[in-house]
Amino acid sequence: MKVTAIVPAYNEALNISGVLFPLDEARSLGFLDDILVVCDGCKDDTAAIARGYGANVLELSPNRGKGGAMLAGAKATDAELLVFIDADLLGLTANHVRDLIEPVKSGKAQMSMGIFGGGRMSTDAAQHVAPFLTGQRAILKTDFLSIPDLDNSRYGVEVVLTKYSKKHRWRVKKVNWYNMSQVMKEEKMGFGAGFKVRLKMYWDIIKASI
Repeated sequence: MKVTAIVPAYNEALNISGVLFPLDEARSLGFLDDILVVCDGCKDDTAAIARGYGANVLELSPNRGKGGAMLAGAKATDAELLVFIDADLLGLTANHVRDLIEPVKSGKAQMSMGIFGGGRMSTDAAQHVAPFLTGQRAILKTDFLSIPDLDNSRYGVEVVLTKYSKKHRWRVKKVNWYNMSQVMKEEKMGFGAGFKVRLKMYWDIIKASI
């Protein structure tokens, strides 16, 4: 079964190496076959950095939002199993990737979700209160492409995935990812701009939840 890691990214030049390095290691260990970075309207060096790690790059213009980027990435690969990884993770290892893939590859689950623990209090708490918002998932391509409304879901894509999986009674496995965290939007952009983007994210989540 071919496995591709898909990394949706928007202007993540400062952070994406921390994700691509362990993904490259996971590929060398045989956990992954390919890495595909979906550069969603990037205006920085994200694409060039990704290519430096031997990743395939799909450049989108204009920006489609996270859901649209994930869908475009899924359609661009011939892999049977997709592993979605956020571009701004802190502490990712090849073993995290292996553990996320295993339940789906072995047939024990139709979707797996990476849940942070032992990282920073802010990201740990958010994932334990609302684990359905995690962006770290493994899923068969056929199952992913069967989900409607992905293209316009933007930041609400994880809610769309979770609602569909519950409605269709998928077997879902939560995988503990210890010593993991994520760069918060306020850290990337400064408090004002980051908080504005966070509010937009919450609005997309609310719309997807209705």
